[in-house]
Amino acid sequence: MPPLPATGPVQLTLGIIKPSVCSSQAQVKEVLQLIKQSGLEIVRQKRMFWKTQDAEKVQHATSSPCLTLALYGPLAIQTWRYLIGPTHVYKAQWLQGHSLRARFGTSDTRNGFHGSDSELNARKELEQVFEGWDIAWWLKHKEEIEGKTKS
Repeated sequence: MPPLPATGPVQLTLGIIKPSVCSSQAQVKEVLQLIKQSGLEIVRQKRMFWKTQDAEKVQHATSSPCLTLALYGPLAIQTWRYLIGPTHVYKAQWLQGHSLRARFGTSDTRNGFHGSDSELNARKELEQVFEGWDIAWWLKHKEEIEGKTKS
């Protein structure tokens, strides 16, 4: 997979590995390795079943467990969306054959992954998935810690 620029604002985003991919431990392991290689840091993760009312955005998410990830790093939203590729599997295979959806997606409704499309939606989705997580506090302290280690 071509490297992405590692400069830009530091962000948090929600990444979801949907049931169609999550059912294969080998595929999950490969996806997690690719995330690490991309420079994103997994700061929270949770295997979960979506409640039917929460799964509207993530089709087929109620059939089996998903793996939800809070991803952190420079341009995290754009980086994760680049890694997963276009929403439609046929487009991913045609335009971004190296993307996760091209490799692991089976159809447009079972495309294997979800990624937040904006900082606002990332925050909303992260708060929904990781209930009680004070994202603003976490970001502030993460930046303070990273600032101290760079000095």
